[in-house]
Amino acid sequence: MKILIIGGHGTIGKKVSERLAQKHEVLIAGRTSGDVTVDFSDSESIKTMFESVGQLDAIVAIAGEAKWNKLDNLSEDDFYIGIKSKMMGQVNVVRIGKDYLNSNGSITLSTGILADDPVDMTTSAAMVNGAINSFVKAVALELDQGKRINVVCSDLVEDSFEKYKDYFPGNTPVPMYKIVDGYVKSIEGKITGRILRIMA
Repeated sequence: MKILIIGGHGTIGKKVSERLAQKHEVLIAGRTSGDVTVDFSDSESIKTMFESVGQLDAIVAIAGEAKWNKLDNLSEDDFYIGIKSKMMGQVNVVRIGKDYLNSNGSITLSTGILADDPVDMTTSAAMVNGAINSFVKAVALELDQGKRINVVCSDLVEDSFEKYKDYFPGNTPVPMYKIVDGYVKSIEGKITGRILRIMA
């Protein structure tokens, strides 16, 4: 398969890219580096990215950001960071990318445990994660030509544990191989419309 991984140099993305590259042709899109660059918050940049790489068998998005802060400190513009990047970035990957996806191809998006089990200072991040989970279930009903879509929704990953452990007291970090397995299941399997919750 020819697979595009947006965010393929990130903590999770690089492990997913390494696994998939063992069997498939992998192209990596990043903000400043990769086979192609993309501004995830700009739909025109996303369109240009797809024009550059051409037809694909699978699209994977492991990108997007959201502001972490107390609700009292979050402005409307702070919320729009997550809405434009993590949420609409992934929505636009589907909206635009489906036209570059071969029949029976797949799209895999990424969220996380905050959608179901938020912690302090994650009002914005939890909101956009929940939105993407709902979006995937709905859009799966409308894709044609055998095209599929799923979302990998993981708990705190072991490679980020030291950085985020103080935000997630008591959360057992998930081994990276389990996260990667979730993406492989979505891409190489036949499921669609699923929220693949990956826990320790």
